[in-house]
Order: sequence, then C-alpha cells, then structure tokens
Amino acid sequence: MEPESRTVVRSPGSERVLVIMAKAPRPGAVKTRLASCLSPNAVIAFYRCLLDDSLELARSLGSVEVAIMCPESDTEELARLAGEKATVIAQKGDGLAAALTSVFAHFTELQARRVIAFNSDSPHLPRSVLEEAFERLAAHDVVVGPTYDGGYYLVGAKAFHPTLFGRDGMGTSSALEKLLARVRDLELSAALVEPFYDVDVCDDLTRLAAELRIAPDRAPRTATWLKDSESVMAHSEPGTEER
Repeated sequence: MEPESRTVVRSPGSERVLVIMAKAPRPGAVKTRLASCLSPNAVIAFYRCLLDDSLELARSLGSVEVAIMCPESDTEELARLAGEKATVIAQKGDGLAAALTSVFAHFTELQARRVIAFNSDSPHLPRSVLEEAFERLAAHDVVVGPTYDGGYYLVGAKAFHPTLFGRDGMGTSSALEKLLARVRDLELSAALVEPFYDVDVCDDLTRLAAELRIAPDRAPRTATWLKDSESVMAHSEPGTEER
C-alpha cells in the first residue's frame, strides 16, 4: 500500500466527528498485555507514540472535528499531551462501554452528526478506511470496523442509543457479535468496513513493526520508536492472550 500524504486540517463544529478512545499513559493502565515483551517504561513510551500518530491520522481527514474521550482522571494529562490537536472530553462512568456511550451522548446531543470512535492503538489504519466509514455512515445508522479476533476497532453512529453498548462481552472475542445483536434488537441498519487489527499482544507488535519497516509514513513516530527498539523486541517472548 502506498503511504498516504497527511495534511493537518481541523474543523471544530464539523458535521463529521472523529473521537479517539484513550487513557493517560501510566504504568499498568495501558497496553498491559505487552508486559511480556516490553518493560513498563517501554510500554508507556510505545503508547505515547501510538496516541500521537493516531491524533495525526485523525487530523489528516478533511472537515473533521477531532476529540479524545477518556476517564475523568486522565483529562488533564491527555489535554497536555494533545495540546491543540484535539478536544479532550471526560467520559461518564467507568469502562469502555461507558466511554463509547459517552461519545455519542456528547457529540450527537445538539445536532445529528456522523460520529466515529476508534482505538488509540490503530494509527497504522489507512486513512481511506476512516473516509469509507464516514461514507457508509451517511446511509446507515451504525458503522463498525471488525478486528480479526472478534472485537472491533471502530464504531460510528449518527444518534445516541443508550443501550447500544453493554458491559457484557466488551474486550472479548464476542464483542462484535454482541454489538451487532444489539444493533438488530434496536432495529438499526449497520454497515461494516474492512477488518483490521489493533496492537494488544506481542504478536501484534511484531506484525506492526514489520509493516512499518516497509511503510513508516503510515505511523512515523511509532515506526521510529519500533526501529530504535528492535534489539529489545528481538529477544522478547510472545505475549499471552490474557487481558
């Protein structure tokens, strides 16, 4: 795939909103399943790179408002890290289901907008996938980007549906299945974009490093960090599947 040129464009108040689901980079709080192949300090450094590149990816889309949704305790730190790149919003409640519910409650409250939330660990996602998600959302109630392990890296909607995200199955191999079941129960239309992967375990890290060696422009800061850390990762053991 050819590297994509990324021109920074911010459009507060846009009809399209792209929200990054993030946490403050603190030991034991982010990317915990990479602990078997990276030191605690390395995990934090790596996550900062992922977040920074995710912000640049989001800002590369034209006419899109960019935001971060995070736990209330993380807002101050993430606001410092994001600077002028994004608005940081505190979620209501704990956990990912509450965070996703907060995204659509907040950004569709005053007007109907196409709102997409995606992971902070997918900066290598092609920009074309995000554009396609917005296009499909124009004709459907919900859009979803599946991961290969049964979850999803992206979800979008044009209205707030209080029961769309349940705590059951979040972060498991049945997350996508349960989400789509709730979509059907609510009698909403749904569209899927192409499957992708996020970086949860050490095998994902190895795959990402190999891809970014070929196309570092997809996530420049992450590519540089991975290249500088190759000697450490070469002697690591594969990660487990536990969260």
